[in-house]
Amino acid sequence: MIRSLLRRLARAPVAIDDSAWHAALQAVPFIARFSEAEYERLRALVSRFLATKEMAGAGGLELTAAIQLHIAIQACVPVLELGLHWYRGWTSIVVYPAQFTVPRRRTDDIGVVHEYEETLSGEAWEGGPLIVSWDDAARAGRAPSPYSVVIHEFAHKLDMLDGDADGCPPFDPKLHVGMSRAAWQETLHDAFARFSAELDLIEAELPPHIDPESEAADPYYAHLPLDAYAAQSPAEFFAVSSEAFFVDAARLQLAFPDWYALLARFFRQDPLARNMTP
Repeated sequence: MIRSLLRRLARAPVAIDDSAWHAALQAVPFIARFSEAEYERLRALVSRFLATKEMAGAGGLELTAAIQLHIAIQACVPVLELGLHWYRGWTSIVVYPAQFTVPRRRTDDIGVVHEYEETLSGEAWEGGPLIVSWDDAARAGRAPSPYSVVIHEFAHKLDMLDGDADGCPPFDPKLHVGMSRAAWQETLHDAFARFSAELDLIEAELPPHIDPESEAADPYYAHLPLDAYAAQSPAEFFAVSSEAFFVDAARLQLAFPDWYALLARFFRQDPLARNMTP
């Protein structure tokens, strides 16, 4: 295992053709305000990312170099100021052409086992692979529902660095001076509770003839500052917030300014300040 790790670390960064790099940047609109220095550091990070992570196509997807570069760019944005070692402990990324189904098994409160299939656009396994839908990844940051399934799943990987996903990633004493787990959790749970209450209110006011899971309910949920999935758990709130932090920062900051400020300290980036650059 040690020899395998050393071999991966020793791999030379992947060379990225200039034309391929600029085409890939055009396909990720939420990094359009990066400075030239940030683009240079992002490119170096992506080159090392592609050398140390292994992508595989699934479900009949032909995994092209362009697809791998696009996913790598989105994946590296959150760790631009943290470093690639924040994605340590795993190597594999599986890419499906579109949303995929996974078998689930759940035991309810009275001991009855329920088996079913769940349709997903992405999933991150603790200590294991990260899985994404290319169809969803390719639409990152684009209207009408700006989001990034890649950032979402990689945020889960950050969260899992210190164990189970709970919405609180570990802090580096040098990079995150003065940040505390207690303060993080207090701010996280306050924002999560307020968001959950807002979602409950919207769902309570849905007309009886509208299925909450249908597209007809979308205009009602559009009033939320985050995707409704953020109310699933603090871990999902962190992942969805991380998407919004990079893709729709102004809306997140307006709804949860204290939470936005903590995310800015953790990622060591402030997309709103970047957006104010002439």
